[in-house]
Amino acid sequence: MTNTKQPAAKKAVDAPAGRAENPFLSTAFYARMRDYTERDAAFSKELKAIAECGAGKQSSDARLAPSLQVLRGVIKKGLPLEDMLGRIVLGVEAGLWAPWLSGFGIELRGVSYAKTGARNARLALDISLASKANTAFANAGIPNWRSLVAQDCVQIQVEKPTEKTPAKAYAIFTLDATGNTGN
Repeated sequence: MTNTKQPAAKKAVDAPAGRAENPFLSTAFYARMRDYTERDAAFSKELKAIAECGAGKQSSDARLAPSLQVLRGVIKKGLPLEDMLGRIVLGVEAGLWAPWLSGFGIELRGVSYAKTGARNARLALDISLASKANTAFANAGIPNWRSLVAQDCVQIQVEKPTEKTPAKAYAIFTLDATGNTGN
């Protein structure tokens, strides 16, 4: 892989041809690595592996992605995430979508607000070190959740750290009301 400069701070990473192997998919490897690596360094190594591997595109609809099963059951703002995602697809309570999702560390990046037809959406799950989703996955005993999420999502976006801001990374999922899961 050639090393080229990115013109923008945000870099979208799609799965390259002949995808690199992400060793962090193995929970045993992750546990061994964490035994001798500090938290910030471990995150940097995992994020580098995710960026090199790219998005797996195995199940890009957030309602169906196996890696998000734990998160879909979490209740915030009085509703589980699974119900919130369903309501977005149905097109009800449009003004509440962004605040609902923010409690999970998810940004609503694009959505069809049309009164008729499908309400497809693009969701960006924060997979950064201080992600709000980290607590749910930690409580479920899934330390390598970022790598698992990267296998399902449609795209990975990485913002390089600066002197004033830490590295930010997002796993992009869709809500596809037509039933096409991107598989």
